[in-house]
Amino acid sequence: MRWYVSIGAALVAGAVAGGDIPGIAAPNPRHQLAQSSDKPTVDVELILATDISYSMDMDELAVQREGYAQALISREFLQALKSLPNSKISVTYFEWAASGDQKVIIPWRLIEGPETADAVANEIMKTPVRRASRTSISGAIYFAIPLFDQDPYHGLRRVIDISGDGPNNSGAPVVGARDEALSKGIVINGLPIMVKEPSHSTMDIDNLDFYYEDCVIGGPGSFVVSIKDRDKFKEAIRTKLLLEVAGNEPERRMVSVAEKEPRVSCLIGEKIWQERWGR
Repeated sequence: MRWYVSIGAALVAGAVAGGDIPGIAAPNPRHQLAQSSDKPTVDVELILATDISYSMDMDELAVQREGYAQALISREFLQALKSLPNSKISVTYFEWAASGDQKVIIPWRLIEGPETADAVANEIMKTPVRRASRTSISGAIYFAIPLFDQDPYHGLRRVIDISGDGPNNSGAPVVGARDEALSKGIVINGLPIMVKEPSHSTMDIDNLDFYYEDCVIGGPGSFVVSIKDRDKFKEAIRTKLLLEVAGNEPERRMVSVAEKEPRVSCLIGEKIWQERWGR
């Protein structure tokens, strides 16, 4: 079952800092992977997959990078980390665009306190920002799945965190990629970026949050935090990261649409691309 939340509905940073979110001391058992491993245990294996397609302007790309870096070293994040049973997570960060264009920026790193969090944040910020063509959410998911096997740590939960500003228009359909990840016990959460009006030149669509909710995310407790205000960009990233690390579902629960038809076609990006460029 999937739940959806907007940035205005689930600003949990202050609640985490004040201990107001029930259950933060332990992940929800439904999220835990039922498997054994000889690897050192962490509470979460978290893949941060960020869109760098040309529809993202340079300012958005920079703010996206800064948002993740600042979230990792924030007081709220570090307190949430400390409250977990093992007080440890493993993180990798990659950027994606077309179906064959994914680049790991940060290989798997252990975060267990301020020093390791600061080291990862610095790594994120020191890599030059780049842009590339097309948008393949499916490519990002297929690229992310085997990364978990490369992690030297074993997580009680495995999460892919996908941020992007448009629908899939390259590579395989997104639903198949999503379903493969879910079959392996992986949760996918989404951060749809909706700070600009839909444009013919950028292939933006109306209701990108609905598209992410119905076509991209999945798994127990999965959720969307949408960004509709540029000034709330970093705040939204921090909110989403806190929810993922704490293992909580958003406090405001919406009606699940897991069994309903998608409100936005899961092939809308491919259809728009075909109509405009015939390929």
